[in-house]
Amino acid sequence: MPPANTRASTTSSIVEGSHRMEPSLSHRLTEAAAAVKTKAPGPFSVGVVLGSGLGAFGDTLEDLVKIPYTDIPHVPSTSVQGHAGALCLGTLGGAPVACLQGRSHLYEGYDAATVTFGVRLLAQLGCHTVLLTNAAGSLHHALQPGDLMLLTDHLNLSGDNPLLGPNDEALGPRFPDMTEIYDSRLREQAIAVALKAGITLRPGVYAALQGPSYETPAEVRMLRLLGADAVGMSTALEAIALRHQGVRVGAVSCITNLGAGLSSTPLSHADVEATATRVRPAFVSFLRAWAQAAAEPIEP
Repeated sequence: MPPANTRASTTSSIVEGSHRMEPSLSHRLTEAAAAVKTKAPGPFSVGVVLGSGLGAFGDTLEDLVKIPYTDIPHVPSTSVQGHAGALCLGTLGGAPVACLQGRSHLYEGYDAATVTFGVRLLAQLGCHTVLLTNAAGSLHHALQPGDLMLLTDHLNLSGDNPLLGPNDEALGPRFPDMTEIYDSRLREQAIAVALKAGITLRPGVYAALQGPSYETPAEVRMLRLLGADAVGMSTALEAIALRHQGVRVGAVSCITNLGAGLSSTPLSHADVEATATRVRPAFVSFLRAWAQAAAEPIEP
């Protein structure tokens, strides 16, 4: 059985005879947002999702209100070390920001719709822009542990998609366009912020796999041939769900390790967290500046 937020799975179930009917996704999002607004009314303009070992950013928000995922209907819990499992709400340079401190993953036993519920909630709370972060493995020596990679595109090789099944027209179209899944204006802002801070930010393509096992050396070579620069176990499904709802998406990977076959050291999650901790000050500074730039009104 996959892990589950018991409250999330029972709060709004509709029972008719012996059949249990789940409410629509848009209805569940409305319920979750209503619970959040009792503690922080919003609306919020920018959302941020923090990956493995990168959660420190959430605690830097001003006027911080932190809500555990277990207190929000339908939001899945996270069981992965380095993912705090809390929604952080506050301001950044006067801009209202909503931040997911940790995410759920397919490898925890959730389906794609559940994995992306958190980012859809950010959109429901008013976020017109969401910045996604992750810890990723490098597929070539040009990207070293501690580097930051700005996502220009991705390969969804997870074997799943959050848009499978009946489409909820209240959220978005049946066949959303993904030509520019990572917004070019957000990329420009990220590059400008990095240059000002003296941070090297390399563009690249992210490959999303299901996990939880790390890739084999042959798989690393395959991903390189497909055009990927880094590999991880998140982000792509979130970006698809957000674009379905018309939200602008930006994403950055913290390179925490070299892929299998590129280093003599065995891969471990402890090393991922250690590298994320090492780059934390620079990463938090970059992300704060990028989020502030992203909060600016969108030009027509």
